[in-house]
Amino acid sequence: MSASARPLIVRCGALGDMVMLTTLIRLLHARYGQRVDVLTTGAWTPPLLAPMPEVGEIHLVASRNTPYLLCPSQWSAVRWLRSRGRGPVYVCDTDAPTLRLLARAPLHPDDVVQRRADDDEENGITRLWPDRWIRVGMRDPAQPYATAPVEPAAFRLPSLRVTDQDRQDLAHWRATHGLEGTCVLFQPGNKRTHKRGNVATASHPKYWPPSAWADVAAAVWQRFPQARIVLCGSPAEQGVLDEIAAATGRDPRLYNAARELPVPRLLALLEQAHSLVSVDTGPAHAAAALGCPLVVMFGAASPAKWRPIGPGAITVLGGERGEASRVRDIPATDVIAAWSALPDRDAG
Repeated sequence: MSASARPLIVRCGALGDMVMLTTLIRLLHARYGQRVDVLTTGAWTPPLLAPMPEVGEIHLVASRNTPYLLCPSQWSAVRWLRSRGRGPVYVCDTDAPTLRLLARAPLHPDDVVQRRADDDEENGITRLWPDRWIRVGMRDPAQPYATAPVEPAAFRLPSLRVTDQDRQDLAHWRATHGLEGTCVLFQPGNKRTHKRGNVATASHPKYWPPSAWADVAAAVWQRFPQARIVLCGSPAEQGVLDEIAAATGRDPRLYNAARELPVPRLLALLEQAHSLVSVDTGPAHAAAALGCPLVVMFGAASPAKWRPIGPGAITVLGGERGEASRVRDIPATDVIAAWSALPDRDAG
């Protein structure tokens, strides 16, 4: 059996995908006794994963679909893969562009563990992503590398780290904007929800109208009159979040933070917030991983596949009609009832 070698994960995904990947990262770290390198895409990945002590080097590819000759980041990735030498490689993506890129390295076939169809479901029953990663991570490549025995169930829940520096940054930001005390977060969309203007936004399966968000805000203030509600989102969602602010009558207790939440600050905020009300999106998975009490609304995506899991209270609404499901069909009264039933959490 070969000495323990540094494992590599190949996984390209959105923020929520990478949150759920922490299950596999922690499992492989425990099995191989080495930090885990990650080949991935997305500028959000380094600030999300780098604070984890189980993570080694994170190497980014700008695009997998750009032709190889026109994509310097693909050249860099191939050089990096070749320079690493041999070791266990867990290939979590099955798309052709990723596999073509890996073939250029190339990886030794005896080092590769590839995600399989039976990892995703069994007897027609869909598995959650963390459960898929547990199955993948417990398999060994054909080349034997030294591993330690582990109990895989101990690594099932996704987990994230927040640094003291990021907590200090958050404290300064909250003080600057008067956001101390009880803080409830709303996450009304994701990167796809607001891409094509108002008409397409309103027809998106994850869209929930501003009036419904305003109803939930009123319920929050009825329970916590001095609470601050922070609208979370990307800079591109500034206008949509502003519509929600307008629906509340621009109550000064509500703050649109669309341009002020880089990943490290968002994680620190999720670690401290009273709760999060969200559509199915990446920050909902981050909230679950950090133990933030959570109400998450599903549209066409399957909760059986995408439901967030974590150590805190999580209530999932919607998704019962499969691809026909729409978040806008979830009554505000159901969301208010679910949020009201969440356990209290220290305001931080």
